[in-house]
Amino acid sequence: MLVDSVPEQRAETAPAPPTRRAIRAVGLLVSVAVLLLVAVASIAIGAKELSVGQVWHGVFEGSGTYADVVVDERLSRTALGLLAGAALGLAGTVLQALTRNPLADPGLLGINAGASAAVVTALTYFGVTSLSGYVWFAFLGAAAVGALVWFLGGSRSATPVRLALAGTAISAALFGYVQAVMIMDEAALAKMRFWTVGSLSSATDDTIRQVLPFIAVGTLLSLALARPLNAVAMGDDTARALGAHLGRTRALSILAATVLCGAATAACGPIVFVGLMVPHVVRSFTGPDLRWIMPYAAILSPVLLLGSDVIGRVVSRPSEVQVGIITAIIGGPVFIFLVRRRRTAQL
Repeated sequence: MLVDSVPEQRAETAPAPPTRRAIRAVGLLVSVAVLLLVAVASIAIGAKELSVGQVWHGVFEGSGTYADVVVDERLSRTALGLLAGAALGLAGTVLQALTRNPLADPGLLGINAGASAAVVTALTYFGVTSLSGYVWFAFLGAAAVGALVWFLGGSRSATPVRLALAGTAISAALFGYVQAVMIMDEAALAKMRFWTVGSLSSATDDTIRQVLPFIAVGTLLSLALARPLNAVAMGDDTARALGAHLGRTRALSILAATVLCGAATAACGPIVFVGLMVPHVVRSFTGPDLRWIMPYAAILSPVLLLGSDVIGRVVSRPSEVQVGIITAIIGGPVFIFLVRRRRTAQL
């Protein structure tokens, strides 16, 4: 009896295994720590490399050479990377849930194409040359395309397939328009060439102030849609049985994705693959629950964007490679891998 009681007593005193919720919470804290490290690297690394002490001096003492480099250039650039990365990650998450396609990205609904068409129109026909001027054109173009996709997709009776088809058709037409204008107008080509690649180098405090309210509203709306989109992901019939309002959820989802992607694209240009890769990777270790996917995507997407920006500054010093090129180089092989893995799983 004494021998048999020892294992029982050990079993009673053994610590309980951590729950999945606790593991996710710890992972979220680790992700925040990684984001802070990448943000510090984004401030410290550039054409002129700075130490942590010099970064601290520039940020908190606010005078001298370090302040000029850190505050006037890199701090704004890093802040815009944080905002744009979170916006693209959340937009991709919402669109993947809305279309029930884990390989969807913000470009699927034509939002990037709408912003690009609006910018080339502003440059060519309205003479707008400043970033603060065409930011609003880009945002309005993204919003107009989002509304048009919603209308062509069937409005309240819209389905994921209809929305995707409408977005693809509009994207093709608008990108054709952009290419035609750029070919006919050399001045527009020169101005658009840099913007269409996607870059954080033109970040200013003014740009951040303009896009911050939109990204904040889009972020809050996306987080509020996590539970309804969880129901929508189970299928229309199941969602209705669970009390989800399909038409309202889809309309608000398109609105959230348009606001987020439109603001990020307006400020940085169309940056690809961030909204595709991060939500898909996050889903592999959080599961399908959007209440966890969204916070992870909002944290890890800026890690990818700022990390790519740092790489772009290092590989071609003293010049730099735009962040949109780096994300495309990273995202291309990752996208092929995801498609092949998805295809293999279906066989």
